[in-house]
Amino acid sequence: MENKVALVTGSSRGLGRAIALDLAKMGYDLVINYARSKSKAMEVAGEIEKLGQKALLVKANVGDVEKIKDMFAQIRAAYGRLDVLVNNAASGVLRPAMELEESHWNWTMNINSKGLLFCAQEAAKMMEENGGGKIVSLSSLGSIRYIKNYTSVGVSKAAVEALTRYLAVELAPKNIIVNAVSGGVLDTDALNHFPNQQEMLEDARKNTPAGRMMEIDDMVKTVRFLLSDDAFMIRGQTIIVDGGRSLLLN
Repeated sequence: MENKVALVTGSSRGLGRAIALDLAKMGYDLVINYARSKSKAMEVAGEIEKLGQKALLVKANVGDVEKIKDMFAQIRAAYGRLDVLVNNAASGVLRPAMELEESHWNWTMNINSKGLLFCAQEAAKMMEENGGGKIVSLSSLGSIRYIKNYTSVGVSKAAVEALTRYLAVELAPKNIIVNAVSGGVLDTDALNHFPNQQEMLEDARKNTPAGRMMEIDDMVKTVRFLLSDDAFMIRGQTIIVDGGRSLLLN
């Protein structure tokens, strides 16, 4: 039987990279999607190949539907199948609501929300051909809680979680399981864009009931579980992985 194939969007660095490498260790061939960091994407591909798996690099801004369609055409040409979609790519403008411009809103919503819908549409076509598949999206606590300067991203992630519920129901007859994982503060490159970065890190270190702040591996393990057969009856859910930090928020 052919190796199963997984697409991780935004997988040239950070959490996406870690998830892609974990999938390679599980025996998946990978599609590494990136928007800008070709050198970083090539490094990830090299690590995947050292693990004995194949890696296809595809440059595509998932906020552009034509680029999405082209990406899936490349996946079909290279592998002929897709079994897993991890919707990880994210971007956004970090400003208070009253300072957001239309271009900021459109950029954030296109990549974070529209990207999931149209990637899921294309993925579902390929998954159905092989008897089913799994889709997991990455979200964040800004979808349900106020985070300073996070308006556009928080709203876009709320849309991701709502879309996860709709896709879970509509794709269930095709044997496609859809869920999301929402994480607490992670010390990755993405956090560098927050003007209050140090404040957020300090809060996570001091006020997480689990006794430590979140690590990338906490998210990776949760994604791995949702992609396993053990999670078959979990559908349309957003699993919060934050060591209990959000329980202490108003």
